[in-house]
Amino acid sequence: MTVVSKVKISPQGPMLSRFIQGYWRLADWDMSPRQRLSFIKAHLELGITTVDHAHVYGNPSCESLFGEALKLEPALRQQLEIISKCGICVGGARSVAHYQSGRQAIIDSVEESLQRLGTDYLDVLLIHRPDFLMDADVVADTFNHLRQQGMVKHFGVSNFTVPQMSLLQSRLDQPLVSNQIEVNPINLDVLESGILEAMQEARVRPMAWSCLAGGAIFSDASEPMDRLRATLNELREELGAESIEQVIYAWVMRMPSQPLPILGTGNMARITSAVASQELKMNPEQWYRVWSASRGHAVP
Repeated sequence: MTVVSKVKISPQGPMLSRFIQGYWRLADWDMSPRQRLSFIKAHLELGITTVDHAHVYGNPSCESLFGEALKLEPALRQQLEIISKCGICVGGARSVAHYQSGRQAIIDSVEESLQRLGTDYLDVLLIHRPDFLMDADVVADTFNHLRQQGMVKHFGVSNFTVPQMSLLQSRLDQPLVSNQIEVNPINLDVLESGILEAMQEARVRPMAWSCLAGGAIFSDASEPMDRLRATLNELREELGAESIEQVIYAWVMRMPSQPLPILGTGNMARITSAVASQELKMNPEQWYRVWSASRGHAVP
């Protein structure tokens, strides 16, 4: 059985598992608290010690469902690195969805996440989406407060551009430890945005969400997706992979910024298969065949 190793996500950041277990769909998995606990222990046995949450995930809250399971065996908290996010307000009957990165909004979100998860601290807190009204000085001051209070150990961002990340970093005494971004063979714009190069320059590993493009690679019947699937299947045979899912994870991890894939499934067989993809060796020509199939043309 292939086991996941720990890696340092950034020079001053924490050690995280090479794959991260995402819990944004936990409410859809129809598991009892005891089944949730068994699931946590199963991915811990694979070496996946890092888990990804956000205060807006799930209805009911995925953080609460996770906390219920953890309460059955509290000692497991010491084996986990818990990531959560703040900043999104879903809106209601008389308000639209919006972002809030003010001091009290961040503190309230963290306190709520801690209460739901049943823990005293978060290993990493991310600003979930760029807030066009973000005051970087206010966010930096709030981060310092949360660190001093022992509520959060490390901070990062999610879906930030290079300038947005640079602005916030300019106000912080401690480096941002990561940027959680969408990385998959459909979203190739990320390769041209400069964010992966900026993170590689800082030796900061991105966390890669939606590596499978929300399932579109498998379900979309369009000609471009047919072309991409055909190439992925060719590479599956060449690499000796079990599935095109494994090929996609190998493609993501081949990038020199060394993204940490976030797994969104509650199926342990798929998780075990994803973990085994780290053994695949993809060469540059194979990597660019995926790029070319997605773009519909060869490189310039």
